[in-house]
Amino acid sequence: MAYLNKVMLMGNLGKDAEVRITQTNKKRVSFSLATTRRFRNPNTGEMQDDTAWHNVVAWDRLAERIEKLGIKKGTPLFVEGRVSYRQWNDPQTGQKHNVTEILMDNFEFLAPRLGYASEGERHNFDMNSDLGASSLPPPPTSEPDSELPF
Repeated sequence: MAYLNKVMLMGNLGKDAEVRITQTNKKRVSFSLATTRRFRNPNTGEMQDDTAWHNVVAWDRLAERIEKLGIKKGTPLFVEGRVSYRQWNDPQTGQKHNVTEILMDNFEFLAPRLGYASEGERHNFDMNSDLGASSLPPPPTSEPDSELPF
């Protein structure tokens, strides 16, 4: 039996990408990504937004690429990766924390970037090869649930 842990998100960065170097000298970039679902309120008939926030993390060469591009708050981005769950204990309080993160494998700008990236530019990261970029058609759009015929 095959197993799959794959996430695809389209949203806007909620904060500038934050770069850190671990104690083992690995580069880590993290940012929040907001995704919004638009739906019609069944009681009022008005359109409403439901925004979810995702913690996105990139490592090593992909993290270096994101750092060089200087991805900022508000940037529309397509992110592909996998869900990761981890726990850590606060050394000061001893309190246990649970964290859900999207470990990014590649990304694509959803709008033109000034000077260095075009719309649809994709940045892939494969553990078995060098970081590369290839063109890919944009992900399909979908209708809001309230407008489906069933």
